[in-house]
Amino acid sequence: MPAETSTLTRPAELASRVRERVRTGYWTQLVPVLAVLATLTHIPSFLRPVWSPDEGYLATQARMLADGGVLYDTVVDRKPPLLPWLYEACFSVFGSLSLWPLRTLAIVAHLVTAVLLASLARGRWGNRAGAAAGVLYLMLSIGLSPEDTQAATFEVFMLPAMVAAFRYAERRRWLAAGIAVAVCSLTKQTGGAVLLPVLWMLFQDARLRAVPWKSALLKVGFGFALPITLVAVILTKPKGFLFWVVTGSGDYASLNGDWLQMFGRALGNSAILLAAGLGFLFPLGHRVWIRYRTGRPLPTRGESHGAPSDLWVWLFSSVVAVTTGFHFFGHYYLQLMPPLVLLGVGAVSVSALRWKPVLVYSSVACTVFWALAVAWPGEQMSQNNQVATAVAERSTPKDTVLVWGMHPELYWLSDRKPATRYLTAGFLTNFSGGKGSADVGEQYSVPDAWQTFDKELSTNGLPAVVVDDSGSAPYQPSQVPAIENLLDTHYQVVGAYGDAMVYRLKN
Repeated sequence: MPAETSTLTRPAELASRVRERVRTGYWTQLVPVLAVLATLTHIPSFLRPVWSPDEGYLATQARMLADGGVLYDTVVDRKPPLLPWLYEACFSVFGSLSLWPLRTLAIVAHLVTAVLLASLARGRWGNRAGAAAGVLYLMLSIGLSPEDTQAATFEVFMLPAMVAAFRYAERRRWLAAGIAVAVCSLTKQTGGAVLLPVLWMLFQDARLRAVPWKSALLKVGFGFALPITLVAVILTKPKGFLFWVVTGSGDYASLNGDWLQMFGRALGNSAILLAAGLGFLFPLGHRVWIRYRTGRPLPTRGESHGAPSDLWVWLFSSVVAVTTGFHFFGHYYLQLMPPLVLLGVGAVSVSALRWKPVLVYSSVACTVFWALAVAWPGEQMSQNNQVATAVAERSTPKDTVLVWGMHPELYWLSDRKPATRYLTAGFLTNFSGGKGSADVGEQYSVPDAWQTFDKELSTNGLPAVVVDDSGSAPYQPSQVPAIENLLDTHYQVVGAYGDAMVYRLKN
């Protein structure tokens, strides 16, 4: 009888232990807090239909794919395919009238990134540092212009795979690290920069443990090559994938442009990020400066090893990624946040500083950026809504529309099909935001773009409505004879909204 009673009580004891572990466990306590913080910091993302042209481009792309378009053929962009496919999948399940499913997934992406950073920091500096890393990342994740941090765009969905690649490499799981680098690269090309710290850790591990490195390198290479080959050869057209993702962005990423403007944007966004993360970046900078002045390693608290070289290599690779193309858009700087957070957490963890001032400053900065997102001016959004309404009123759902400008969200907002695969004037003129008027014009277009554009219009008919959203940009119709002739010959002005002109097909 006692043995029978013992057998009967074991499930109850086990359930009690599980409940106690859930109640007191590190992750079961931390993850809900991070989930709430991720949601709170990104609530402003739901306050407007579109935050950036990138969201509008992806939404329009997804609709084209759903209508039978072929990626890197009749649907084109200079980006890898994972995010367009994600948009398409969400639209197929939830409909294409709202981006709230993508905004929700963006919050999940931030949460996963925070949890992975917490795991990395906990393994290096203990439980408190792990919690701080997750919290500080989420507060820093809105520390730029709201248009860059509240939008569901490439960098946000790239970060979980990027941090996962670093974490797998730290644990010597080389095949998984290679796969994670590939997923990161297939979300945005510059995500592949995390391969540098992965390889750094691989060779450092081989050197310190005196083990062969070739096997590990083969695992990283195979893990990296397999997903990219699968996507490039089987899921897309290889020639189109190679051109649009790898080789077709040379002019877009050239050194020509308005250097003063580019330099100003680089300094401006760097200063904003510095202000947002000053709570933990100041201790990091102070330790680096003291070590530089003394030339000696700094004393550390406890047995922590501070900020090892792999984090600095990761930060360096991220800086290179942000610099690539010399555009310095704010959302590029999201790639800097994970290594900066870990370096800052490491600096505070091994010093005599208390966490309270760091967290207080970060909380205040986060609150300021949150309030800024809520109160962010909406003039451009208001104008886009007016233009989209005018387009919808002057066309039918079967008509096509041409937006001559850099606001592809007008297609999505008006619920009209694009007349061409080139959703912005940049493909036909090489214009890109922030690089001035150098190398902008018909002669600098994507190879054969104008021939393809003319063929599309001759095959499918002229668009019922044209929106000239160029304003005073160097690609305005007066500077592009093909567009100027098209408008003068076939269209008449039917409305003006700010600097946007709406044209209707004559007769």
